[in-house]
Amino acid sequence: MTAEGGNRMTGAEALVRMLQAYEVRHVFGLCGDTTLPFYDAMARTGAGIHHILTRDERHAGYMADGYARVTGRPGVCEGPSGGGATYILPGVVEANESAVPILAITSDVATTSRGRYPLTELDQVALFAPVTKWNGSIDRADALPAMVRRAFRAMTTGRPGAVHLALPFDTQKGVLDEALIHADPRHRTFPAEPAAPDPEALAEAVDRLLAARRAVAICGGGPVLAGAEAALLRLARLLDLPVATSVSGQGAIAETDPLAAGVVGSNGGMAATRALVAEADLVLFIGCRAGSVTTERWRVPAPGVAVIHIDSDPMVIGANYPVAVAIAADARLTLIALGDAVAARLDAGATAPGSGGAARAAAAWAAKLADFAPLAASTERPVRPEAVIAALADVADDDAVIVADPGTPCPYVSAHYRWRRPGRQFITNRAHGALGYALGAAIGAAFGRPSSRVVALMGDGSFGFCCGEMETLMRYKLPVTLIVFSNASYGWIKAGQSAGFGRRFHNVDFSRTDHAAVARAFGLAAWTVADPAELRGVMARALGHDGPSLIDVIAQPLHEAAAPVSEWIA
Repeated sequence: MTAEGGNRMTGAEALVRMLQAYEVRHVFGLCGDTTLPFYDAMARTGAGIHHILTRDERHAGYMADGYARVTGRPGVCEGPSGGGATYILPGVVEANESAVPILAITSDVATTSRGRYPLTELDQVALFAPVTKWNGSIDRADALPAMVRRAFRAMTTGRPGAVHLALPFDTQKGVLDEALIHADPRHRTFPAEPAAPDPEALAEAVDRLLAARRAVAICGGGPVLAGAEAALLRLARLLDLPVATSVSGQGAIAETDPLAAGVVGSNGGMAATRALVAEADLVLFIGCRAGSVTTERWRVPAPGVAVIHIDSDPMVIGANYPVAVAIAADARLTLIALGDAVAARLDAGATAPGSGGAARAAAAWAAKLADFAPLAASTERPVRPEAVIAALADVADDDAVIVADPGTPCPYVSAHYRWRRPGRQFITNRAHGALGYALGAAIGAAFGRPSSRVVALMGDGSFGFCCGEMETLMRYKLPVTLIVFSNASYGWIKAGQSAGFGRRFHNVDFSRTDHAAVARAFGLAAWTVADPAELRGVMARALGHDGPSLIDVIAQPLHEAAAPVSEWIA
Protein backbone atom coordinates (compact mmCIF):
# COMPACT_ATOMS: atom_id res chain seq x y z
CA MET A 1 0.00 0.00 0.00
CA THR A 2 1.39 3.41 -0.94
CA ALA A 3 0.40 6.98 -0.27
CA GLU A 4 -2.52 8.35 -2.23
CA GLY A 5 -1.57 9.06 -5.84
CA GLY A 6 -0.52 5.64 -7.18
CA ASN A 7 3.16 6.35 -7.77
CA ARG A 8 3.61 8.16 -4.47
CA MET A 9 4.67 6.69 -1.13
CA THR A 10 5.41 7.88 2.37
CA GLY A 11 8.90 8.50 3.67
CA ALA A 12 8.58 5.52 6.00
CA GLU A 13 7.60 3.28 3.09
CA ALA A 14 10.47 4.71 1.04
CA LEU A 15 12.97 3.80 3.77
CA VAL A 16 11.73 0.22 3.79
CA ARG A 17 11.93 0.11 0.00
CA MET A 18 15.49 1.46 0.05
CA LEU A 19 16.58 -1.15 2.59
CA GLN A 20 15.04 -3.82 0.38
CA ALA A 21 16.86 -2.39 -2.64
CA TYR A 22 20.15 -2.79 -0.75
CA GLU A 23 19.16 -6.38 0.08
CA VAL A 24 19.10 -5.74 3.81
CA ARG A 25 17.85 -8.95 5.42
CA HIS A 26 18.01 -8.12 9.13
CA VAL A 27 17.36 -4.97 11.16
CA PHE A 28 18.06 -4.89 14.91
CA GLY A 29 16.25 -2.46 17.18
CA LEU A 30 13.26 -1.50 19.27
CA CYS A 31 10.30 0.79 19.02
CA GLY A 32 9.44 4.27 20.27
CA ASP A 33 6.73 6.88 19.74
CA THR A 34 8.66 8.66 16.99
CA THR A 35 9.26 5.39 15.14
CA LEU A 36 5.62 4.39 14.69
CA PRO A 37 5.30 5.22 10.97
CA PHE A 38 8.49 3.27 10.17
CA TYR A 39 7.29 0.23 12.13
CA ASP A 40 3.91 0.39 10.41
CA ALA A 41 5.64 0.52 7.02
CA MET A 42 7.79 -2.49 7.92
CA ALA A 43 4.70 -4.41 8.99
CA ARG A 44 2.89 -3.64 5.72
CA THR A 45 5.69 -3.57 3.12
CA GLY A 46 8.81 -5.06 4.72
CA ALA A 47 8.90 -8.41 2.91
CA GLY A 48 12.36 -9.96 3.06
CA ILE A 49 13.47 -7.92 6.07
CA HIS A 50 13.55 -9.72 9.42
CA HIS A 51 13.27 -7.21 12.25
CA ILE A 52 14.86 -8.47 15.47
CA LEU A 53 13.37 -6.87 18.57
CA THR A 54 16.12 -6.17 21.13
CA ARG A 55 15.83 -5.23 24.79
CA ASP A 56 17.85 -2.04 24.46
CA GLU A 57 19.36 0.08 21.72
CA ARG A 58 22.99 -0.44 22.78
CA HIS A 59 22.74 -4.14 22.03
CA ALA A 60 20.97 -3.42 18.75
CA GLY A 61 24.17 -1.62 17.72
CA TYR A 62 26.35 -4.49 18.92
CA MET A 63 24.17 -6.98 17.04
CA ALA A 64 24.51 -5.01 13.82
CA ASP A 65 28.27 -4.95 14.36
CA GLY A 66 28.59 -8.71 14.90
CA TYR A 67 26.27 -9.37 11.97
CA ALA A 68 28.35 -7.22 9.60
CA ARG A 69 31.60 -8.87 10.64
CA VAL A 70 30.46 -12.39 9.76
CA THR A 71 28.41 -11.60 6.63
CA GLY A 72 30.43 -8.97 4.76
CA ARG A 73 27.22 -6.93 4.47
CA PRO A 74 26.41 -3.72 6.34
CA GLY A 75 24.59 -4.19 9.63
CA VAL A 76 21.49 -2.09 10.28
CA CYS A 77 20.16 -1.03 13.68
CA GLU A 78 17.46 1.39 14.68
CA GLY A 79 16.04 3.12 17.73
CA PRO A 80 13.80 5.98 18.81
CA SER A 81 14.60 9.60 19.60
CA GLY A 82 15.94 10.99 22.86
CA GLY A 83 17.22 8.28 25.17
CA GLY A 84 17.17 5.72 22.38
CA ALA A 85 19.59 7.81 20.32
CA THR A 86 21.98 8.13 23.26
CA TYR A 87 21.79 4.40 24.09
CA ILE A 88 22.70 3.31 20.57
CA LEU A 89 25.93 5.34 20.55
CA PRO A 90 28.29 2.71 22.07
CA GLY A 91 27.57 0.27 19.26
CA VAL A 92 28.07 2.98 16.64
CA VAL A 93 31.41 4.21 17.97
CA GLU A 94 32.82 0.68 18.34
CA ALA A 95 31.87 -0.27 14.79
CA ASN A 96 33.18 2.97 13.34
CA GLU A 97 36.57 2.72 15.02
CA SER A 98 36.80 -0.96 14.02
CA ALA A 99 36.10 -0.20 10.32
CA VAL A 100 32.84 -2.16 10.45
CA PRO A 101 29.96 -0.69 8.40
CA ILE A 102 26.73 -0.29 10.30
CA LEU A 103 23.82 2.02 9.58
CA ALA A 104 22.14 3.42 12.70
CA ILE A 105 18.69 4.89 12.07
CA THR A 106 17.16 6.94 14.87
CA SER A 107 13.74 8.44 14.53
CA ASP A 108 13.28 12.03 15.66
CA VAL A 109 10.72 14.64 16.54
CA ALA A 110 9.06 16.45 13.64
CA THR A 111 11.10 19.20 12.01
CA THR A 112 8.18 21.56 12.71
CA SER A 113 8.60 20.94 16.46
CA ARG A 114 12.27 21.87 16.69
CA GLY A 115 13.03 24.57 19.20
CA ARG A 116 9.59 24.32 20.81
CA TYR A 117 10.67 21.95 23.61
CA PRO A 118 9.01 18.76 22.39
CA LEU A 119 9.61 15.62 24.39
CA THR A 120 12.85 13.81 23.35
CA GLU A 121 14.20 16.70 21.24
CA LEU A 122 17.93 16.29 20.70
CA ASP A 123 20.44 17.54 18.13
CA GLN A 124 21.12 14.09 16.76
CA VAL A 125 23.43 15.21 13.96
CA ALA A 126 25.69 16.95 16.48
CA LEU A 127 25.51 13.94 18.81
CA PHE A 128 26.63 11.45 16.17
CA ALA A 129 29.12 13.65 14.31
CA PRO A 130 32.22 12.66 16.35
CA VAL A 131 31.49 8.91 16.29
CA THR A 132 30.49 8.24 12.67
CA LYS A 133 32.10 8.32 9.26
CA TRP A 134 29.10 10.31 8.02
CA ASN A 135 25.68 11.25 9.37
CA GLY A 136 22.73 13.47 8.57
CA SER A 137 19.10 14.25 9.22
CA ILE A 138 16.54 13.47 6.50
CA ASP A 139 14.45 16.61 6.78
CA ARG A 140 12.37 16.08 3.62
CA ALA A 141 10.78 12.91 2.35
CA ASP A 142 11.98 13.47 -1.21
CA ALA A 143 15.59 13.66 0.06
CA LEU A 144 15.39 10.24 1.72
CA PRO A 145 16.47 7.95 -1.16
CA ALA A 146 19.54 10.03 -2.01
CA MET A 147 20.60 10.22 1.65
CA VAL A 148 20.23 6.47 2.10
CA ARG A 149 22.36 5.93 -1.00
CA ARG A 150 24.97 8.29 0.42
CA ALA A 151 24.90 6.39 3.72
CA PHE A 152 25.57 3.04 2.04
CA ARG A 153 28.27 4.57 -0.14
CA ALA A 154 29.99 6.17 2.86
CA MET A 155 29.98 3.12 5.09
CA THR A 156 31.19 0.59 2.52
CA THR A 157 33.85 2.50 0.52
CA GLY A 158 37.38 3.53 1.49
CA ARG A 159 37.92 2.61 5.10
CA PRO A 160 34.50 1.18 6.08
CA GLY A 161 32.73 2.68 9.05
CA ALA A 162 29.48 3.53 10.79
CA VAL A 163 26.93 6.03 9.53
CA HIS A 164 23.81 7.50 11.10
CA LEU A 165 20.54 8.84 9.74
CA ALA A 166 18.07 10.83 11.80
CA LEU A 167 14.49 10.27 10.62
CA PRO A 168 12.07 12.99 11.76
CA PHE A 169 8.45 12.04 12.33
CA ASP A 170 7.09 14.34 9.61
CA THR A 171 9.60 12.98 7.09
CA GLN A 172 8.22 9.50 7.74
CA LYS A 173 4.70 10.73 6.96
CA GLY A 174 5.66 12.96 4.04
CA VAL A 175 5.29 11.75 0.44
CA LEU A 176 7.64 11.29 -2.50
CA ASP A 177 7.66 9.79 -5.97
CA GLU A 178 8.56 6.09 -6.05
CA ALA A 179 10.72 6.76 -9.14
CA LEU A 180 13.34 8.10 -6.71
CA ILE A 181 13.82 4.61 -5.24
CA HIS A 182 16.94 2.86 -6.50
CA ALA A 183 20.15 1.46 -5.02
CA ASP A 184 23.77 1.17 -6.11
CA PRO A 185 24.46 -2.59 -6.04
CA ARG A 186 28.20 -1.99 -5.50
CA HIS A 187 27.45 -0.86 -1.95
CA ARG A 188 25.49 -3.89 -0.78
CA THR A 189 28.70 -5.49 0.51
CA PHE A 190 32.03 -4.25 1.80
CA PRO A 191 34.73 -3.23 1.16
CA ALA A 192 33.22 -1.63 -1.92
CA GLU A 193 35.18 0.00 -4.75
CA PRO A 194 38.57 -1.09 -3.34
CA ALA A 195 41.62 0.94 -4.34
CA ALA A 196 44.53 -0.73 -6.12
CA PRO A 197 48.14 -0.05 -5.04
CA ASP A 198 50.44 2.48 -6.68
CA PRO A 199 52.85 0.58 -9.01
CA GLU A 200 55.95 2.50 -7.91
CA ALA A 201 55.26 1.90 -4.21
CA LEU A 202 54.58 -1.74 -4.99
CA ALA A 203 57.93 -2.16 -6.77
CA GLU A 204 59.79 -0.56 -3.86
CA ALA A 205 58.01 -2.86 -1.42
CA VAL A 206 59.04 -5.93 -3.44
CA ASP A 207 62.66 -4.78 -3.45
CA ARG A 208 62.70 -4.37 0.30
CA LEU A 209 60.89 -7.63 1.03
CA LEU A 210 63.34 -9.59 -1.13
CA ALA A 211 66.32 -7.87 0.52
CA ALA A 212 65.17 -8.42 4.11
CA ARG A 213 66.53 -11.33 6.13
CA ARG A 214 64.32 -11.24 9.24
CA ALA A 215 61.11 -9.67 7.99
CA VAL A 216 57.80 -10.18 9.78
CA ALA A 217 54.24 -9.25 8.80
CA ILE A 218 51.82 -7.85 11.40
CA CYS A 219 48.19 -7.96 10.31
CA GLY A 220 45.43 -5.91 11.85
CA GLY A 221 41.77 -6.32 11.06
CA GLY A 222 42.20 -5.06 7.48
CA PRO A 223 43.04 -8.38 5.79
CA VAL A 224 40.04 -10.10 7.39
CA LEU A 225 37.69 -7.27 6.47
CA ALA A 226 39.02 -7.30 2.91
CA GLY A 227 38.94 -11.08 2.47
CA ALA A 228 42.69 -11.13 1.86
CA GLU A 229 43.51 -14.40 3.63
CA ALA A 230 44.46 -16.43 0.52
CA ALA A 231 46.55 -13.61 -0.94
CA LEU A 232 48.36 -13.15 2.37
CA LEU A 233 49.19 -16.84 2.65
CA ARG A 234 50.53 -16.96 -0.91
CA LEU A 235 52.85 -14.00 -0.30
CA ALA A 236 53.99 -15.39 3.05
CA ARG A 237 54.91 -18.73 1.47
CA LEU A 238 56.78 -17.10 -1.40
CA LEU A 239 58.89 -15.11 1.07
CA ASP A 240 59.01 -17.60 3.97
CA LEU A 241 57.52 -14.71 5.94
CA PRO A 242 56.25 -15.22 9.51
CA VAL A 243 52.82 -13.66 10.01
CA ALA A 244 51.78 -12.20 13.36
CA THR A 245 48.49 -10.44 14.08
CA SER A 246 46.91 -7.94 16.36
CA VAL A 247 43.92 -9.18 18.37
CA SER A 248 41.58 -7.79 15.70
CA GLY A 249 43.68 -9.39 12.98
CA GLN A 250 43.20 -12.97 14.17
CA GLY A 251 41.82 -14.91 11.22
CA ALA A 252 44.15 -13.31 8.69
CA ILE A 253 45.95 -16.67 8.69
CA ALA A 254 45.09 -20.04 10.21
CA GLU A 255 47.14 -20.18 13.39
CA THR A 256 47.97 -23.82 12.70
CA ASP A 257 49.85 -22.76 9.56
CA PRO A 258 53.64 -23.12 9.88
CA LEU A 259 54.11 -19.41 9.17
CA ALA A 260 51.61 -18.19 11.77
CA ALA A 261 53.22 -16.61 14.84
CA GLY A 262 50.07 -15.63 16.73
CA VAL A 263 49.13 -12.41 18.46
CA VAL A 264 51.68 -9.72 19.26
CA GLY A 265 51.28 -6.79 21.61
CA SER A 266 50.45 -6.08 25.21
CA ASN A 267 47.08 -7.88 25.18
CA GLY A 268 47.59 -11.53 24.24
CA GLY A 269 51.20 -11.28 23.11
CA MET A 270 53.91 -13.30 24.80
CA ALA A 271 57.66 -12.91 25.30
CA ALA A 272 58.36 -15.20 22.34
CA THR A 273 56.18 -13.26 19.89
CA ARG A 274 57.60 -9.98 21.21
CA ALA A 275 61.09 -11.26 20.46
CA LEU A 276 60.08 -12.23 16.93
CA VAL A 277 59.14 -8.62 16.18
CA ALA A 278 62.02 -7.12 18.16
CA GLU A 279 64.53 -9.07 16.06
CA ALA A 280 62.98 -8.10 12.72
CA ASP A 281 64.90 -6.03 10.18
CA LEU A 282 61.66 -5.14 8.34
CA VAL A 283 58.05 -4.99 9.53
CA LEU A 284 55.17 -5.19 7.06
CA PHE A 285 52.04 -3.70 8.66
CA ILE A 286 48.91 -4.80 6.78
CA GLY A 287 45.59 -3.19 7.63
CA CYS A 288 46.96 -2.40 11.07
CA ARG A 289 47.04 1.00 12.74
CA ALA A 290 50.18 0.16 14.75
CA GLY A 291 48.43 1.45 17.84
CA SER A 292 49.43 1.31 21.48
CA VAL A 293 48.36 -2.29 22.17
CA THR A 294 49.84 -3.98 19.09
CA THR A 295 53.20 -2.20 19.52
CA GLU A 296 53.29 -2.24 23.34
CA ARG A 297 53.10 1.55 23.41
CA TRP A 298 55.27 1.89 20.31
CA ARG A 299 58.22 0.02 21.79
CA VAL A 300 58.08 -3.01 19.43
CA PRO A 301 59.20 -2.73 16.67
CA ALA A 302 61.98 -0.46 17.84
CA PRO A 303 62.68 2.90 16.20
CA GLY A 304 64.84 2.58 13.11
CA VAL A 305 63.41 -0.70 11.82
CA ALA A 306 62.27 -0.41 8.21
CA VAL A 307 58.47 -0.34 7.87
CA ILE A 308 56.21 -1.06 4.90
CA HIS A 309 52.68 0.05 5.73
CA ILE A 310 49.57 -1.02 3.79
CA ASP A 311 46.21 0.44 4.77
CA SER A 312 43.02 1.57 3.04
CA ASP A 313 43.07 4.71 5.21
CA PRO A 314 45.97 7.00 4.21
CA MET A 315 45.70 8.82 7.56
CA VAL A 316 46.84 5.67 9.37
CA ILE A 317 50.06 5.28 7.40
CA GLY A 318 52.99 6.97 9.09
CA ALA A 319 50.98 8.11 12.09
CA ASN A 320 53.13 6.15 14.54
CA TYR A 321 56.23 4.99 12.63
CA PRO A 322 58.29 6.48 9.81
CA VAL A 323 57.62 4.36 6.73
CA ALA A 324 60.00 3.21 4.06
CA VAL A 325 57.10 2.37 1.74
CA ALA A 326 53.51 3.62 2.06
CA ILE A 327 50.72 1.85 0.18
CA ALA A 328 47.28 3.41 0.64
CA ALA A 329 45.15 0.69 -0.90
CA ASP A 330 42.92 -2.29 -0.26
CA ALA A 331 44.69 -5.14 1.56
CA ARG A 332 43.47 -7.88 -0.76
CA LEU A 333 44.34 -6.11 -4.00
CA THR A 334 47.73 -5.09 -2.61
CA LEU A 335 48.64 -8.57 -1.40
CA ILE A 336 47.58 -10.10 -4.73
CA ALA A 337 49.76 -7.60 -6.58
CA LEU A 338 52.70 -8.16 -4.21
CA GLY A 339 52.40 -11.92 -4.63
CA ASP A 340 52.35 -11.61 -8.41
CA ALA A 341 55.35 -9.28 -8.43
CA VAL A 342 57.40 -11.40 -6.03
CA ALA A 343 56.63 -14.58 -8.01
CA ALA A 344 57.68 -12.88 -11.24
CA ARG A 345 60.95 -11.71 -9.69
CA LEU A 346 61.70 -15.19 -8.33
CA ASP A 347 60.89 -16.76 -11.70
CA ALA A 348 63.32 -14.30 -13.30
CA GLY A 349 66.13 -15.48 -11.04
CA ALA A 350 65.88 -13.27 -7.96
CA THR A 351 67.05 -14.89 -4.74
CA ALA A 352 64.38 -15.74 -2.18
CA PRO A 353 65.04 -14.24 1.25
CA GLY A 354 65.43 -17.64 2.94
CA SER A 355 64.72 -15.98 6.25
CA GLY A 356 63.77 -19.12 8.16
CA GLY A 357 60.34 -17.63 8.77
CA ALA A 358 58.63 -20.93 9.47
CA ALA A 359 61.30 -21.87 11.98
CA ARG A 360 61.00 -18.52 13.76
CA ALA A 361 57.21 -18.81 13.90
CA ALA A 362 57.44 -22.39 15.18
CA ALA A 363 59.85 -21.36 17.92
CA ALA A 364 57.45 -18.64 19.07
CA TRP A 365 54.56 -21.11 19.24
CA ALA A 366 56.63 -23.71 21.05
CA ALA A 367 57.65 -21.23 23.73
CA LYS A 368 54.07 -20.06 24.15
CA LEU A 369 52.72 -23.61 24.41
CA ALA A 370 55.36 -24.52 26.98
CA ASP A 371 54.02 -21.77 29.24
CA PHE A 372 50.37 -22.54 28.48
CA ALA A 373 50.21 -26.34 28.76
CA PRO A 374 50.76 -26.76 32.53
CA LEU A 375 48.28 -23.98 33.34
CA ALA A 376 45.68 -25.43 30.99
CA ALA A 377 46.03 -28.82 32.70
CA SER A 378 45.91 -27.38 36.21
CA THR A 379 43.44 -28.87 38.68
CA GLU A 380 43.57 -25.77 40.88
CA ARG A 381 40.46 -24.07 42.19
CA PRO A 382 39.21 -21.50 41.34
CA VAL A 383 39.39 -22.68 37.74
CA ARG A 384 42.26 -21.20 35.75
CA PRO A 385 41.13 -19.28 32.63
CA GLU A 386 43.68 -21.26 30.61
CA ALA A 387 41.75 -24.44 31.44
CA VAL A 388 38.55 -22.87 30.08
CA ILE A 389 40.24 -21.93 26.81
CA ALA A 390 41.77 -25.40 26.44
CA ALA A 391 38.39 -27.09 27.02
CA LEU A 392 36.66 -24.78 24.56
CA ALA A 393 39.32 -25.44 21.91
CA ASP A 394 38.89 -29.19 22.37
CA VAL A 395 35.09 -29.12 22.10
CA ALA A 396 34.24 -26.33 19.63
CA ASP A 397 33.99 -27.07 15.91
CA ASP A 398 36.37 -25.34 13.52
CA ASP A 399 33.55 -23.14 12.22
CA ALA A 400 32.48 -21.93 15.68
CA VAL A 401 32.35 -18.16 16.07
CA ILE A 402 33.90 -16.96 19.33
CA VAL A 403 32.99 -13.50 20.66
CA ALA A 404 34.96 -12.16 23.62
CA ASP A 405 34.33 -9.24 25.92
CA PRO A 406 37.27 -7.23 27.22
CA GLY A 407 38.40 -8.00 30.73
CA THR A 408 39.18 -11.59 31.62
CA PRO A 409 38.29 -13.33 28.32
CA CYS A 410 40.10 -11.25 25.69
CA PRO A 411 43.79 -11.77 26.52
CA TYR A 412 43.34 -15.48 27.19
CA VAL A 413 41.43 -16.31 24.04
CA SER A 414 43.72 -14.08 21.96
CA ALA A 415 46.88 -15.70 23.26
CA HIS A 416 45.80 -19.30 23.63
CA TYR A 417 42.85 -20.20 21.39
CA ARG A 418 44.58 -21.42 18.24
CA TRP A 419 42.37 -20.70 15.24
CA ARG A 420 42.40 -23.65 12.88
CA ARG A 421 41.05 -21.89 9.81
CA PRO A 422 41.43 -18.40 8.33
CA GLY A 423 38.57 -15.93 8.15
CA ARG A 424 36.23 -14.33 10.62
CA GLN A 425 35.91 -16.81 13.49
CA PHE A 426 36.75 -14.37 16.30
CA ILE A 427 35.08 -11.09 17.25
CA THR A 428 36.05 -8.73 20.04
CA ASN A 429 35.60 -5.01 20.59
CA ARG A 430 39.17 -3.77 20.54
CA ALA A 431 38.45 -0.15 19.60
CA HIS A 432 36.86 1.07 22.82
CA GLY A 433 36.50 -2.06 24.94
CA ALA A 434 33.05 -1.46 26.41
CA LEU A 435 31.84 -4.17 28.76
CA GLY A 436 28.73 -6.09 27.73
CA TYR A 437 29.57 -6.25 24.00
CA ALA A 438 29.91 -10.00 23.54
CA LEU A 439 26.30 -11.11 24.02
CA GLY A 440 24.86 -8.59 21.57
CA ALA A 441 27.56 -9.21 18.97
CA ALA A 442 27.05 -12.97 19.39
CA ILE A 443 23.33 -12.59 18.65
CA GLY A 444 24.15 -10.61 15.51
CA ALA A 445 26.68 -13.24 14.48
CA ALA A 446 24.13 -16.01 15.05
CA PHE A 447 21.68 -14.34 12.67
CA GLY A 448 24.45 -13.68 10.15
CA ARG A 449 25.93 -17.19 10.27
CA PRO A 450 23.11 -19.50 11.39
CA SER A 451 25.00 -22.69 10.51
CA SER A 452 27.69 -22.06 13.15
CA ARG A 453 27.66 -22.37 16.92
CA VAL A 454 28.39 -19.00 18.47
CA VAL A 455 30.11 -18.72 21.85
CA ALA A 456 30.15 -15.49 23.89
CA LEU A 457 32.86 -15.19 26.55
CA MET A 458 32.37 -12.62 29.28
CA GLY A 459 33.36 -11.71 32.79
CA ASP A 460 30.74 -11.29 35.46
CA GLY A 461 31.19 -7.52 35.20
CA SER A 462 30.14 -7.72 31.55
CA PHE A 463 27.26 -10.05 32.43
CA GLY A 464 25.69 -7.27 34.48
CA PHE A 465 25.70 -5.01 31.43
CA CYS A 466 23.90 -7.37 29.08
CA CYS A 467 21.91 -10.10 30.83
CA GLY A 468 18.54 -8.76 29.66
CA GLU A 469 19.37 -9.87 26.13
CA MET A 470 19.14 -13.48 27.27
CA GLU A 471 15.41 -13.04 26.72
CA THR A 472 16.20 -12.17 23.09
CA LEU A 473 18.29 -15.34 22.85
CA MET A 474 15.39 -17.43 24.10
CA ARG A 475 12.73 -15.71 21.99
CA TYR A 476 14.64 -16.52 18.81
CA LYS A 477 16.03 -19.87 20.13
CA LEU A 478 19.52 -19.00 18.92
CA PRO A 479 22.38 -21.55 19.13
CA VAL A 480 24.55 -19.34 21.35
CA THR A 481 26.52 -20.50 24.38
CA LEU A 482 27.55 -17.99 27.03
CA ILE A 483 30.61 -18.66 29.19
CA VAL A 484 30.95 -16.43 32.25
CA PHE A 485 34.24 -16.09 34.10
CA SER A 486 32.88 -15.52 37.57
CA ASN A 487 35.31 -13.87 40.00
CA ALA A 488 33.11 -11.18 41.60
CA SER A 489 35.23 -8.22 40.52
CA TYR A 490 36.02 -5.83 37.73
CA GLY A 491 39.05 -7.99 37.12
CA TRP A 492 40.96 -5.92 34.56
CA ILE A 493 40.96 -2.86 36.80
CA LYS A 494 41.79 -4.92 39.87
CA ALA A 495 44.76 -6.45 38.06
CA GLY A 496 45.93 -2.96 37.11
CA GLN A 497 45.67 -1.88 40.75
CA SER A 498 47.68 -4.96 41.70
CA ALA A 499 50.44 -4.40 39.16
CA GLY A 500 50.80 -0.64 39.20
CA PHE A 501 49.34 0.67 42.45
CA GLY A 502 50.79 -1.45 45.20
CA ARG A 503 47.79 -3.81 45.38
CA ARG A 504 45.67 -0.99 46.81
CA PHE A 505 42.31 -2.39 45.73
CA HIS A 506 39.59 0.21 45.80
CA ASN A 507 35.94 -0.31 44.87
CA VAL A 508 36.41 -3.03 42.26
CA ASP A 509 34.72 -5.96 44.02
CA PHE A 510 31.02 -6.83 44.07
CA SER A 511 28.77 -9.65 45.28
CA ARG A 512 28.90 -12.98 43.48
CA THR A 513 25.88 -13.74 41.29
CA ASP A 514 24.56 -17.20 40.55
CA HIS A 515 24.69 -16.63 36.80
CA ALA A 516 23.37 -20.11 36.02
CA ALA A 517 20.27 -19.46 38.12
CA VAL A 518 19.69 -16.15 36.34
CA ALA A 519 20.07 -17.89 32.98
CA ARG A 520 17.60 -20.62 33.93
CA ALA A 521 15.10 -17.94 34.91
CA PHE A 522 15.28 -16.71 31.32
CA GLY A 523 14.87 -20.30 30.07
CA LEU A 524 18.47 -21.13 29.09
CA ALA A 525 20.08 -24.47 29.85
CA ALA A 526 22.75 -23.62 32.42
CA TRP A 527 25.55 -25.19 34.43
CA THR A 528 27.97 -24.02 37.12
CA VAL A 529 31.54 -25.34 37.04
CA ALA A 530 33.84 -25.07 40.04
CA ASP A 531 35.97 -28.16 39.34
CA PRO A 532 38.23 -27.99 36.24
CA ALA A 533 37.76 -31.75 35.78
CA GLU A 534 34.13 -31.04 34.80
CA LEU A 535 34.92 -28.43 32.17
CA ARG A 536 35.09 -30.54 29.01
CA GLY A 537 31.99 -32.56 29.77
CA VAL A 538 29.91 -29.50 30.58
CA MET A 539 31.32 -27.64 27.60
CA ALA A 540 30.30 -30.49 25.28
CA ARG A 541 26.76 -30.54 26.68
CA ALA A 542 26.39 -26.77 26.46
CA LEU A 543 27.68 -26.47 22.89
CA GLY A 544 25.62 -29.48 21.84
CA HIS A 545 22.42 -28.14 23.37
CA ASP A 546 19.62 -27.34 20.90
CA GLY A 547 19.22 -23.72 21.89
CA PRO A 548 20.83 -21.09 24.14
CA SER A 549 23.02 -22.21 27.03
CA LEU A 550 25.27 -20.77 29.72
CA ILE A 551 28.24 -22.04 31.71
CA ASP A 552 29.10 -20.16 34.92
CA VAL A 553 32.77 -20.86 35.67
CA ILE A 554 34.04 -20.05 39.14
CA ALA A 555 37.29 -18.61 37.83
CA GLN A 556 40.60 -17.39 39.12
CA PRO A 557 40.66 -13.58 39.32
CA LEU A 558 42.96 -11.76 36.93
CA HIS A 559 45.12 -10.16 39.60
CA GLU A 560 46.12 -13.64 40.81
CA ALA A 561 46.56 -15.16 37.34
CA ALA A 562 49.26 -15.44 34.69
CA ALA A 563 47.34 -13.33 32.21
CA PRO A 564 49.17 -12.61 28.93
CA VAL A 565 49.20 -8.85 29.50
CA SER A 566 52.71 -7.44 29.36
CA GLU A 567 52.13 -4.50 31.69
CA TRP A 568 51.07 -6.81 34.51
CA ILE A 569 53.85 -9.32 33.89
CA ALA A 570 56.45 -6.56 34.00
